[in-house]
Amino acid sequence: MGFFSKILEKLGITKASAEATPAAPASPGSVPTAPPPKPVALVDVVAQLEQRAKANPQKLNWRTSIVDLLKLLEIDSSFAARKELAAELGCPAELMGDSAKMNIWLHKSVLTRIAANGGNVPKELLD
Repeated sequence: MGFFSKILEKLGITKASAEATPAAPASPGSVPTAPPPKPVALVDVVAQLEQRAKANPQKLNWRTSIVDLLKLLEIDSSFAARKELAAELGCPAELMGDSAKMNIWLHKSVLTRIAANGGNVPKELLD
């Protein structure tokens, strides 16, 4: 399991199964039909993270800090862990040497990918 998969799992976001349910055998001469696509359920990421932030004794600002976001999800937020996550998500090499720039890139990338996987993330957090 990749580092980003742990983030999705903590938020309750699961990837839709790529495999379709097997169809019943077609009778001779009939046209097979594809099963209707299943809608992707959106997960309210903001509500979850706000609820976690209220319950946490630390003042964590997940909206701007990748470290705080990872802490709220109870995932390793160490520099080594963030570097691993940045590498997994394809962070440009020139940003990997500057922890502040890497963190900014990583925070935006994580939120964007959460949204792409069914997380309801407000547009202002993705810009």
